[in-house]
Order: sequence, then structure tokens, then C-alpha cells
Amino acid sequence: MTAPVLLTPGEPAGIGPEIACRMAVDQPELLLVADPGLLQRSCEQLGLGVAVEVMDPEQASSRPPSSGRLRCWPVALPRPEVPGQLDPTNAPYVLDCLKQAAEACLDQRAAAMVTGPIHKGVINDAGVPFSGHTEFLAERAGVERVVMMLTAGTLRVALMTTHLPLRDVADALTAERLKTTLKILDQDLRHRFGLALPRIAVLGLNPHAGESGHLGLEEIEIIEPVVAELRAVGMELIGPLPADTAFLPDKLNGFDAVLAMYHDQGLP
Repeated sequence: MTAPVLLTPGEPAGIGPEIACRMAVDQPELLLVADPGLLQRSCEQLGLGVAVEVMDPEQASSRPPSSGRLRCWPVALPRPEVPGQLDPTNAPYVLDCLKQAAEACLDQRAAAMVTGPIHKGVINDAGVPFSGHTEFLAERAGVERVVMMLTAGTLRVALMTTHLPLRDVADALTAERLKTTLKILDQDLRHRFGLALPRIAVLGLNPHAGESGHLGLEEIEIIEPVVAELRAVGMELIGPLPADTAFLPDKLNGFDAVLAMYHDQGLP
């Protein structure tokens, strides 16, 4: 009996339902956490010619997938979607899908969850403070510190801070947070990616990594001391490096991962 992989399509008025339906046609073992009517309407609009079959994770674990059917763990959509038109009434539905999927993973009824694109603005417009999947899932799991990492082949970029206004990033960069982030990143590169001694490039916060203190002191006062301390206990760290040159192909070939100081920093 194999626990299913769950897929939450995300914002019902967006591209998520279409992506989810197309993926589930190609990978019928997926279990979509969504409104069955939403999925059926998406399939009909796409001309996919499949039917939606309702089941829970336990049933999905015991039934072999079949072509021509999308497996759906049902969550009710309050109001029928209008593609391209955001509706705050449906914001709780988006969060219910995430909550249901997260709890199934934590209870080991599901092997993993994949999340479709959401619209944070409409969730906040509905009166629910929400900054992103990362923070929502961390809260559900009851953990204080998590690390987001974006991967594409051998390119791995982890983030020191996630969904913050840029003006708040410098205040969020502390020695303790940086140290914890690097330890989590190093540990997971070893255990989840099989890298015996991962080489991590650490980016600076400021342009040109602070230009020897002329463009900011965070590199000198925070990043360099933490990098030196962790190097002394065996971690393979390079930096702080300027973000504008760290992503050159020749440089990337020497790293197993890059730690950026904020969301989108230096990404090519």
C-alpha cells in the first residue's frame, strides 16, 4: 500500500486547475485536493475527456490508478469560479485545500504534497493574514524555522528570508538566523541530496557584497563571522559573494547550492 502524492491546484480562478488536470492525466496516481466540480469543468474546457473520481488518501492508497479518471479528494468551493476573476469568497477554500493536504502528510496518510499557484492578495483581501505557502506549512508543522530552496536540475538556491518587504530584510538578517539557516541547508544537502560535503556559496546582502563596507556593513558584521565560525566546524562555505556575478555558469559549477539573503536575489 503506497501513500499518494497530493496536489493542491491553488487559486480556482487561475491557471492552477488547468495545470493540475493536465498533470493528473499524465500521472493518474496523483490525488488532487480540490472541488470535484472545478476539476470536471476544467477537464471539459480543456477537452481532456476524463471523469473525476472522488476518494480520500486511504482509498487512493489501496486502489490502482486508472487512465481516463482524475482522482480527487473533495473540498467544497463556496462559489463557482470565473476564470481570471479573483473572488475573496473562495479564499478559505484555497487554505482548506492546503490544510487538508498538509495534515495528511503530517499524519503519513500522504507521501508528499505539491502546491499549485495561489494569489496571496485575494487571501489577504478576504481578511486572512497570509504571506505564503512556506510560512503556512511551517505553522501547520509546528516548526519555528524552515528554509525555502528553489531547484532546477543542479541549480539550488536557498533563501535566508522569504516573503518579506525588502525594507524588512536587513533587520531579519541576524547571526543566529543565518547560522541556523546554513546548518539546515548543509544537513539537508547531505541527507536528502546525498552530498557528502556540500559546497555552499553565501551571497552578500548589499550590492557588490557591501563593497568593503562602503555599501553596507552586514557582510562584515554578520555574514563573514558566521561563515568563518561554521567553516571552523567543517562546513564548506564560500562567501559572502556579490549576487550579480555568483550565478555565472563557471562559478555555479563550483557550488552545490547558493544561499541568497532574500527572495529573488540574483536569480537569473
